[in-house]
Amino acid sequence: MADAMELNSDALKEKGLSFEALKTAFESQDLFENKTWRWSPKALGLNKEQLQKIQELGQACHDFYRALELLYLRSREGKNLLRNRELFAPWVAEYLDRGKPEGLLNYGASEFLRGHLPSVIRPDLLITENGFSLTELDSVPGGIGLTAFLNQLYKPVHGPSLVPNDSEDMVDAFYRVLVSKVPNIHVPFIAILVSDEAATYRPEMEWLAKELRNRGRRVHVFHPNDMMPLGDSICVGIDGDPQAVDLVYRFWELFDLSNVPIAEDLMGIKASSTITVTPPMRAFQEEKLAMALFHHGILEDFWKEHLPKRSYAALKAIIPHTWIVDPVSLPPNAVLDAPLVGGKPISKWEQLIDAGKKERNLILKISGFHESAWGARSVTLGSDSSREAWETAIWSAINMAPNSLHILQVYTKPKRVKHSVYDAQGEPYMMDGRVRLCPYYFVDEQSHRVDLRGILATFCPADKKIIHGMKDASLLPCALME
Repeated sequence: MADAMELNSDALKEKGLSFEALKTAFESQDLFENKTWRWSPKALGLNKEQLQKIQELGQACHDFYRALELLYLRSREGKNLLRNRELFAPWVAEYLDRGKPEGLLNYGASEFLRGHLPSVIRPDLLITENGFSLTELDSVPGGIGLTAFLNQLYKPVHGPSLVPNDSEDMVDAFYRVLVSKVPNIHVPFIAILVSDEAATYRPEMEWLAKELRNRGRRVHVFHPNDMMPLGDSICVGIDGDPQAVDLVYRFWELFDLSNVPIAEDLMGIKASSTITVTPPMRAFQEEKLAMALFHHGILEDFWKEHLPKRSYAALKAIIPHTWIVDPVSLPPNAVLDAPLVGGKPISKWEQLIDAGKKERNLILKISGFHESAWGARSVTLGSDSSREAWETAIWSAINMAPNSLHILQVYTKPKRVKHSVYDAQGEPYMMDGRVRLCPYYFVDEQSHRVDLRGILATFCPADKKIIHGMKDASLLPCALME
């Protein structure tokens, strides 16, 4: 990577990183386990308007998590949701709690965790003809280390910085928001715990921790089984001696709880303990159905009351209409809040099987707390599926609903863009593709600042309908277009 960093010249900015420089950089770092992608000589350019909207979105996402916590807790406790009129919605907590162990739910709703929100927020944004479409909101995001690495690698060709204060990169921002969780400890010992299920991301976390150690920080990556409860502390072995951990950065989804034995000990931590866990183990923060709750007609007044006007407007503009697939029996004259079939409302979810191709322009995916809820594993695009595959997906969602809810989301096709990538022989060419952006926002616990410090672009060939990391895609950072 050093060779690439030293090529800061006018010629480099014009042509971008060479294939040889990229090969050297990536061969020296294994950032994703068994993952490859196309390389690109340049970062993906964003214009000022796009960048400004992305920067403003961070605060809106943080406000959304704050309002979601209030909605969930009031629903769970049977409290009124509004100030000046009655609105009770116990079904909200029932949706968010469905299929989860009681111990986890009680812990997530405890006074001990009130106000604890994710430290790093990452929405998935598709670039469409009409702007951005927010398809997911991740509170345990992968790609932090990869994006920080790419920002460093491409810095000589970035041009103007993405952020006003270029003195803090993603590595320092990550550390800053972690230590804001433990303000009374001068140099905390931080353990990044990566489960077997999340092992694909272990190399990027190892790189991130090494970068921080090079900057004098005490940050290490461990397997959850390396942790040892010792009295009121959680310890790891360092050079043969037990080292008390001050902060755990949890890098596993909560569906994986049963495979992380230390999780029970972490949930048993007393309020008097000095150890902190982030992201907090609160299952309602990991459910995609929260986007459906945002669009739910009964809850509209709640969101308007508890979100700042600017944040509400920003989210309303980019979250696609989303529904919860909840198979319930209705009276004969009732219909579902659901997409139309043949231009008419439906009363049973299985009626979606008969939807025409255009009416099936919908994404169906599991909401959360399931091994298929991440990495596009459960995603079905109705308009790109055969009738048989669509029928199978609908019945799967219906049958799984007692324990694992699915959501339906209007699909807005990303627009086609062109960007330079290298082929297998190292020759650059202009690829016709579609883009997903993943901005990383870092939330400071003390100042409540929400800072954008990097954007990872996934640039897929135009014939790919669902955008995700794949060998035919290019993973690259974003930069302000001059």
